[in-house]
Amino acid sequence: MTPSLTALLCLGLRVGLRTHVQAGTLPKPTIWAEPGSVIPWGSSMTIWCQGTLGAREFPLDKEGSSGPWDRQPPLEPRDKGKFSIPHMTQPDAGRYHCYYCNLTGWSERSDPLELVVTGDHNKPTLSALPSPVVTSGGTVTLHCGSRQGLDGFILTKEGEHKSSWTLDAQRRPNGQTQALHPVGPVTPSHRWTFRCHGFNRDTPHVWSAPSDPVELLVPGVSGKPSLLTPQGPVVASGQSLTLQCRSDVGYDRFALSQEGGQALPQRPGRQPQAGLSQADFPLGPVTSTHGGRYRCYGGHNLSSEWSAPSDPLDVLVAGWFPDTPSLSVQPGPVVASGENVTLLCQSGSTKDTFLLSKEGAARPPLRLRSKYRGQHFQAEFSMSPVTSAHSGTYRCYSSLSSNPYLLSHASAPLELAVSASHPQGYTVENLIRMGVAGSILLGLRILLFQAQHGHGGTQDAARR
Repeated sequence: MTPSLTALLCLGLRVGLRTHVQAGTLPKPTIWAEPGSVIPWGSSMTIWCQGTLGAREFPLDKEGSSGPWDRQPPLEPRDKGKFSIPHMTQPDAGRYHCYYCNLTGWSERSDPLELVVTGDHNKPTLSALPSPVVTSGGTVTLHCGSRQGLDGFILTKEGEHKSSWTLDAQRRPNGQTQALHPVGPVTPSHRWTFRCHGFNRDTPHVWSAPSDPVELLVPGVSGKPSLLTPQGPVVASGQSLTLQCRSDVGYDRFALSQEGGQALPQRPGRQPQAGLSQADFPLGPVTSTHGGRYRCYGGHNLSSEWSAPSDPLDVLVAGWFPDTPSLSVQPGPVVASGENVTLLCQSGSTKDTFLLSKEGAARPPLRLRSKYRGQHFQAEFSMSPVTSAHSGTYRCYSSLSSNPYLLSHASAPLELAVSASHPQGYTVENLIRMGVAGSILLGLRILLFQAQHGHGGTQDAARR
């Protein structure tokens, strides 16, 4: 049969199209989209329709259209039709069906294909409440939000265990919308990575751009890394800050979490030396939001499991409050080892906490509640007894217990020197010892003088 006759046959069979398709005698075809059914705005994609061998034509229907959206001849071996969309836009989004015909009639209509275009609205926000760090077996609530007042959200779980949920949006008084969805129990058996899109009811196949991904982190039990900062625990507002996560386990990737925060940045591990893996997390320039308690985790690329958390690291941001406290020392900046020393931090501003830091120290600053004395708020940091290890440069800061990670400007530096001997010369005990030694030496010289002269007098008497 010639192609023209085949076309006329399928055209004749298409009379009363809906009746023929509903009552089709051939098996229904399979329809799918490449690279997927959710396509970014302006990207190209392909719809495929596969039937049985000997197909003569493949029409494609889009719900809401009066006639076939497109029709294509079969590709060899004549069992498949190809429909290309070079630039995906809103008119291309919708629900599609395909079918085919051969010499004996029409097939049933395929199952629907939901074709979605993304990028028509700004991306929503996605966060995990109370934190993206979840204990094994725990639950978490995912929060999608939009400032554009979208009517609903699509929450998708990525990876090998894909899932999706359609969520009705709740409208807030300010016009923004949000949706909450609980997830759990969360286990470390696979990765938990989510995104969400927003949409309006009148265009359900037109979605916003995707939110940034949120990956839930389930801490494990493998060797915990260490977390440190080369700049020290106190950084000035506006200063650059880098946190380093290190381990001798050889992790391929590291994640950093801030207590109470939503961000969970990840960095690939590198090996600065044999047997050590490390990742740097640059955070600067520092603002008030960087103040807080941090932990890091290590993981392997081929595993969904993470290590135990590192010990916490507190990052304190100085210069947030305008006051500058003063720092003084008693009995003085130069003391002998073993003496008692008190560093006094004072401020005229109302602050309930003072902190004392030592330059170059790895330990966090000392923290004391303030007392109000003599029209000043102050705290006394006692060191008793001091050793040479207490020598160094000290600064103090004021703060509020309601926001313990934000500090005042630093006081002027104070140099403390601890010597092995008394800095003011000889002690009384040493003077007494020297006096006794001098007296003994003088007595010995007198005895020696007398002995010499007595021996000389005896020799003269003998000569006479």
